[in-house]
Amino acid sequence: RYKGRCYHIEPVAGEDNQFIAYVAYPLDLFEEGSVTNMFTSIVGNVFGFKALRALRLEDLRIPNAYVKTFQGPPHGIQVERDKLNKYGRPLLGCTIKPKLGLSAKNYGRAVYECLR
Repeated sequence: RYKGRCYHIEPVAGEDNQFIAYVAYPLDLFEEGSVTNMFTSIVGNVFGFKALRALRLEDLRIPNAYVKTFQGPPHGIQVERDKLNKYGRPLLGCTIKPKLGLSAKNYGRAVYECLR
């Protein structure tokens, strides 16, 4: 019940061994109003799955019934900028995973650069 279902596969025109897969998920899988939960559930660690050499998300269609559950952020971007004291540039977020194979020193550098 709580899993994605591939309902259509088509070959990519002019490309060998490349396909477009259409996948549907039941809305019960996702927490209402949670963008984070939805994207984590759909994308999660799929892009790190070694059996797939190349993968990309090309389209995402969200039913209106689910969109209506989103209340929006509790406050605006200015509050975030004020908390971080970062202005005049994009705010980006990321997750540094230990499975990247970095040494402890380089892992620390990567985390430091992300937090800077």
